[in-house]
Amino acid sequence: MRIIIFFTFILSVLGCTSSTLDPVSSNSSTEYLTILHTNDNHGRFWHNEKGEYGMAARKTLIDSLRNNAQKQGHAVLLLSGGDINTGIPESDLQKAEPDFKGMALIGYDAMALGNHEFDNPIAILKQQQKWVNFPFLSANIFEKSTGEHAFDSYKIFKKNGLTIAVIGLTTTDTAKIGNPQYIGHLEFKDPVEITAALAKKIKAKYNPDITIALTHMGHYIDAQFGINALGDVTLARSLPANTLDMIIGGHSQEPICMAGKNVNDDNFKPGLACKPDQQNGTYIMQAHEWGKYVGKAEFKLENGKLTLLDYKLMPVNLYVDKVQADGSTKAVLANEYIKPDSKLESFLAVYQAKGAKQIEGKIGDVDARLEGDRNKVRYQQTNLARVIIQAQMNTVGADFGLISGGGIRSSIEAGEVSYKDILKVHPFKNRITYMDWQGSDLWNYLNVVTAFPADSGAYLQYHKLSFERKNGQLIKVSINGQPLDKNKIYRMSLNSYNASGGDGYPTITKLQGYVSTDETDAQALKNFISQNSPIKVTEYSPK
Repeated sequence: MRIIIFFTFILSVLGCTSSTLDPVSSNSSTEYLTILHTNDNHGRFWHNEKGEYGMAARKTLIDSLRNNAQKQGHAVLLLSGGDINTGIPESDLQKAEPDFKGMALIGYDAMALGNHEFDNPIAILKQQQKWVNFPFLSANIFEKSTGEHAFDSYKIFKKNGLTIAVIGLTTTDTAKIGNPQYIGHLEFKDPVEITAALAKKIKAKYNPDITIALTHMGHYIDAQFGINALGDVTLARSLPANTLDMIIGGHSQEPICMAGKNVNDDNFKPGLACKPDQQNGTYIMQAHEWGKYVGKAEFKLENGKLTLLDYKLMPVNLYVDKVQADGSTKAVLANEYIKPDSKLESFLAVYQAKGAKQIEGKIGDVDARLEGDRNKVRYQQTNLARVIIQAQMNTVGADFGLISGGGIRSSIEAGEVSYKDILKVHPFKNRITYMDWQGSDLWNYLNVVTAFPADSGAYLQYHKLSFERKNGQLIKVSINGQPLDKNKIYRMSLNSYNASGGDGYPTITKLQGYVSTDETDAQALKNFISQNSPIKVTEYSPK
């Protein structure tokens, strides 16, 4: 039954696509281009427990879209906005090998380097490059020692008589949020300046028909990027008009669907229409995250003018809640079921089984949900952060502890806790460190880290610490309920990422009193939950 439904879906895709196009004759000077895109895979090579997304179903959809576009006489490119690494333990434990090899089998043409491509040592990134048959692009990453580009800056594609230039760009926030131990030798330069110069160079040498920026910089409505580095909207506005025909992006992990000029479509749901952003003659597109969608943009190039004919975010077996006659809701597929590609599914199943075996088994219980969702840990104090910090404090005998909100990557649901749950929270293998502070020096340190605002990875999560700020300055600090004594020594727990300057925290690794242990954050949390199970969540509720 599912196979029949799937073919019905494919035929509907073909029918809808054909109806949007002008007839293509052999003597026409008009050219057509279809761009397919995804971003922020984050280890989701396998479908989730509901059967949503997954690279095998993605391949089925992409194969159909690509074949149909080619039959229509289109040039076709399949692009990724980066961040293939980090998010699911089965992938993380295998250095994202199934994800990269899966992308190669799907047939990606190019990928922008995301900040999470630097979560591992550079040697692993080089190995990942060997697993694929397409370039990793970033024009604004340079080697500090030589001043040379660290990666390929762009790629020229010649398809169906079209010359297409694809320029890669990476958020400059990588220098702040990446692991300093892995990126210390790299410089992340201003993408606007780099793109302006490079686009001129490419135009003079290749005179491309289409110029695309393939970015991992984020989309911020009306360029309101706050404390983040500038994103795609600012890039488009800052360049001479029509320097870029389109920006295919990632990083902010959202569907770019606009209700009007500089107004987000907050009502977008899987299966609904989506209109991309457009700024200064440049279309801006992003396909949410995890392979939940494949973006499909169809263009016509006629007399040098590029026109968007059709755009869709095509769900990959996503469910939505549908209201029933009795007022209840039921989860139903947003579109017809897409049957996973059997060969790719079999290939990836080996990796899924291998990864699952390493993380199976219960380690403990929690009696309620521990909150670690991105939209909570970057805005407010959460119970999971308190549990994490207590685990790290216990490891080193600290008086209090800190962690940046961006270092918490998932929640833990009530009930049994597995090692997989722990690794979803802590995929980075950061080590537990501590710092013995003189009270006066600690005050100065806290004056910096307590100022990090909400809506950022740097947002401070803390435990056994309280403070007040006024007029931009720290005015009161208490540790374990007692006022800070500037003449006393206090031990603070912190992970190696923040201690090394990650998320913009002051670097303390060279200071006297700093010690790094061999215990990882995942090990500390696993041990804590195992030794204190069942965890009573109310004991860690923020006050």
